[in-house]
Amino acid sequence: MLILISISSDLKKHNLTMQKKAVFFIVATILLGTSLSAQKYFTREGKVSFYSDAPVEKIEAHNSKATAVLDAGSGNMEFAVLIKAFQFEKALMQEHFNENYMESDKFPKALFKGEVLNLDKVNLEKDGEYPVKVKGSLTIHGVTNEIESPGKFIVKDGNITASSSFTVEVADYDIQIPAVVRDNIAKEVRIDIEAGLQELKKGS
Repeated sequence: MLILISISSDLKKHNLTMQKKAVFFIVATILLGTSLSAQKYFTREGKVSFYSDAPVEKIEAHNSKATAVLDAGSGNMEFAVLIKAFQFEKALMQEHFNENYMESDKFPKALFKGEVLNLDKVNLEKDGEYPVKVKGSLTIHGVTNEIESPGKFIVKDGNITASSSFTVEVADYDIQIPAVVRDNIAKEVRIDIEAGLQELKKGS
């Protein structure tokens, strides 16, 4: 009988220990999840500009409605821009851009999905300017290519301004330029990106 009581007592102690461990694991998971969610930064007002510097004509357009999100825990970053939101100086140029070149009804968005390779070198809790490298897949006009570009993070008062500048070949994204205006548009286009990222709060 004493043996049975002893075994029963040991089992109760073991079960109690297991229950405590389970509660600790659940609490730790919740806290970890909260910590990770607090490390996301977001904007719906990212700025994207592009420049075509051809001998005959210089073309530029600006877009201030890009969406960007940064996961500071993993370094993953995504960027999406609505093609029709690009604004040109000339209305006719904007119409040709959307209808003839980018086919924006068919391909409404340009997307970037990648990562900041050296985010561990950026102190998001300390004001300063930090050089970064970004790598990932860029999708324009339904065509996806891998790109790698230098960039910069400026940290100030808990906010991040991320910027980068790179060039793309028009032909790499299957963008057809009519022969009649081929000399007006450069084969290589420069793209500038700037996004003021703020910490994504729970429920945002």
